[in-house]
Amino acid sequence: MGDQDMIISVRCFATLTPFQPKEGEALDLPAGMSVGELVALLGLPAGAASVLFVNGCRVPADTKLKEGDRVGLFPAVGGG
Repeated sequence: MGDQDMIISVRCFATLTPFQPKEGEALDLPAGMSVGELVALLGLPAGAASVLFVNGCRVPADTKLKEGDRVGLFPAVGGG
């Protein structure tokens, strides 16, 4: 890990579980990466992760990540 890197944890839920990082939950990423950039890095199709959480709070895709953040990615939730 370099001086400009950060370790975060990522969990992909429901239909997004195939995109869960193979290394487990921990990822070493460049500092300042946004949640949206993380979603793209994981290879999720555009719009697939429509509910984004960082440290248990729902956030927009442009939220910048920081060392130790816990990210949860969920597909759109439907119901009746």
